[in-house]
Amino acid sequence: MSKKNLYRVVFMSQGQVYEIYAREVGHGAMFGFIEVEQLVFGERSSLVVDPSEEKIKSEFENVKRTYLPMHSIIRIDEVDKQGASKISKIEGNVAQFPMPIYTPGDKSS
Repeated sequence: MSKKNLYRVVFMSQGQVYEIYAREVGHGAMFGFIEVEQLVFGERSSLVVDPSEEKIKSEFENVKRTYLPMHSIIRIDEVDKQGASKISKIEGNVAQFPMPIYTPGDKSS
């Protein structure tokens, strides 16, 4: 029986830190983006429901593949066991990579 890879992807979006799990992660076809597919969410059979996991599960509902900007990725780890997917506030020394000052169509020069 072959072992299926499992990755924990931690990234920033809209001022929050997301932690999701996926079976496939790669550089993808779009330059500057990380391709994440086969998202995995905990299949809990108990009556206890984690609201943060439910929020992220509903946000990625019906998503087959997502492309994350490379500069928003904090880390990608290959893991043995799945933890809870979650959304949390940015704390500590985490800062978003600066956005470019020049944008196409900027006529200031």
